[in-house]
Amino acid sequence: MNWTLPGRLWRNPQNVWARRALFQIHLWAGIGAGIYILLISVSGSVIVFRNELYKSFVRPPLVVEPSGTPLTDDELKAAAKRAYPSWTIANVWRVKNPNQVVEIWLERNKNRKQRAFNPYTGADLGNPDPAGLRFVLWLVDLHDNLLYQDIGRKVNGAGAILLTVLCITGAVIWWPGIVSWRRSLVANWTGNWKRFNWGLHSALGFWSFAFVFVWAVSGIYLVFPDPFTAVIDYLQPDEAQRGLRAGDEVLRWVARLHFGRFAGWPIKTLWFLIGFAPVILFITGAIMWWNRVIIPLLAEEGQLRRKPAAEDATAVSPAEIFTGLTTPAAPSIEASPYRARASGAAQPPLLCEEGNISQLED
Repeated sequence: MNWTLPGRLWRNPQNVWARRALFQIHLWAGIGAGIYILLISVSGSVIVFRNELYKSFVRPPLVVEPSGTPLTDDELKAAAKRAYPSWTIANVWRVKNPNQVVEIWLERNKNRKQRAFNPYTGADLGNPDPAGLRFVLWLVDLHDNLLYQDIGRKVNGAGAILLTVLCITGAVIWWPGIVSWRRSLVANWTGNWKRFNWGLHSALGFWSFAFVFVWAVSGIYLVFPDPFTAVIDYLQPDEAQRGLRAGDEVLRWVARLHFGRFAGWPIKTLWFLIGFAPVILFITGAIMWWNRVIIPLLAEEGQLRRKPAAEDATAVSPAEIFTGLTTPAAPSIEASPYRARASGAAQPPLLCEEGNISQLED
């Protein structure tokens, strides 16, 4: 029976060409963006608790023993210039307490350095922030700007677009057909490990889809907000509104959903845990890529290096076939599902690209 395209998508989507093409896009896009997704996911999970981490790492102000008259700003700048001759003095930050260290900011080639100086002697006392706080700030910069300011931020936006494509193609690929869709909700812990790997990837992708999709779309908005605000302006012009527009509130919630900034600890904990889902999806996807691409290439290379068939003791020469000394083995019914269908024999299962088993349809 010939199925229409909607019917094939509904019952047996594995044989639809468009779905196979989306599978290749999903596979290679996931491999190409894998390291990026891993870094963004791990850093994003940690900085969900950025405020709590800030508070835990903050230390009391640094103070020194007074010794004479405090140095002037120009004298402190001269001391900083002697310590860092290739840097430019950007700011000198004093506080009311004369015994508290003076913080001096230095710049060079768009890089910034913050150092604490003794207000009486001009000695360099090191970084004013503790190591833990600097690490959190580094993670935030990694997640927001990939450590490369505006250029890194735009690259981050492109990565969010790619992650959105992965979500959409993954959702299409996930659908196994109306007969077996329930099996894709959980991973089968028994049987072939490749099937388990596919089942884990499929099930985790299904249950984390809404979260990852929201993070991807909100990531696009945080880097490229103009298209989103343009849509709101078109739907709700400023001159026709009084006060906060509904669209503006929607965009605020887009940012809140990205960082989990609502409902306190329960949501932050959930965001932290689910933030590692893309990491597991990348690992399981990389295993499937290795099995589908690398292993066949290695096997093909190994076959090319084998001895020629004429030197193989088990090979059958054309002369032997012609003289009737031996006859080539006929293909078995099991080797061809189409031959099996024509002969009325039991139909063997087909191994689909995902590793799950589907039966031939009449």
